[in-house]
Amino acid sequence: MLLYLSEMLADTYSGFSVFQYLTLRAILGVLTALVISFIVGPTLIRKLSSRQIGQQIRADGPQSHLSKAGTPTMGGALIIVAIGISTLLWADLENRYIWIVLFATFSFGAIGWVDDYKKIIKQDSAGLKSRYKYFFQSVAGFVIAVALYMTATLPAETHLIVPFFKSVSIDMGLFFIVLTYFVIVGTSNAVNLTDGLDGLAILPSVMVGGALGIFAYLTGHVKFAEYLSIPYIPGAGEVGVFCGAMVGAGLGFLWFNTYPAQVFMGDVGALALGAALGVVAVIVRQELVLFIMGGVFVMETVSVILQVASFKLTGKRIFRMAPLHHHFELKGWPEPRVIVRFWVITVILVLVGLATLKLR
Repeated sequence: MLLYLSEMLADTYSGFSVFQYLTLRAILGVLTALVISFIVGPTLIRKLSSRQIGQQIRADGPQSHLSKAGTPTMGGALIIVAIGISTLLWADLENRYIWIVLFATFSFGAIGWVDDYKKIIKQDSAGLKSRYKYFFQSVAGFVIAVALYMTATLPAETHLIVPFFKSVSIDMGLFFIVLTYFVIVGTSNAVNLTDGLDGLAILPSVMVGGALGIFAYLTGHVKFAEYLSIPYIPGAGEVGVFCGAMVGAGLGFLWFNTYPAQVFMGDVGALALGAALGVVAVIVRQELVLFIMGGVFVMETVSVILQVASFKLTGKRIFRMAPLHHHFELKGWPEPRVIVRFWVITVILVLVGLATLKLR
């Protein structure tokens, strides 16, 4: 929106043309979302508290979590609002990728909101039944996958890029839709599983989102893409503005979500962030790099799968409790130690992911 305004004002004063630079708009996206979070956050927390929209704690979970009962949740709405406003202000709204990634964020956020609403407002501990949640996620994921496939104009937009190899590019054909579906839905649920400790999910989401923003900028720049031997996707660079908004909104939320948390994001935030990360990774053709950088999300998801499979097949549990962060808590690790160590792991994995740009 402000991009168009700056274009008109540039005819009168050339200084406004600086807002045409993608890097500046990405930075402004970060700062705008951050300011929105700081301004809206305290009011939102007060509203959630006054309406007694508080977190319910599992009785079979770590005993240290019992003190968190009643902490305001559904704070992920703050993240979505900050991302949406910042992106609409600074991104090129004629870019199809912007609308696709916004649709992913809001549609998965809506699914999470319904789940949180049923759990907390309606006092239904089951929330949105799993089959219905998965159905709506599947519909949204499939719509996004088909949209990306149908609007692709270059072969590179539907090829699978294998990291660490310069010329390995696999034409997936219609299987692109299947892969995209699983990346979006899988990442959404993986972030949701990780969101179990104060700040545990949000900072890795910020770090991975920021790194994907770098990939977006380079992928959308013909010279950088050629130099780095990565696919050039026209228009993908604009997604960097969205990623900037995600970073700003995430950092703003972390201000209130850091240990001890004043607010939890709930499914409304976790599902939305995960879907957004998945869609951006698909757009910039870095699904496998997302798997590397989001290693913490992967570990958390695999721990749940292994725990369930082991218990059903053998009657025994592999971990003291799943997801994995609860296992370490029950081993005696203080919550802040678990959180920071998972953050450190994410920093390392994000650096490995970025290194794939040159190690080919």
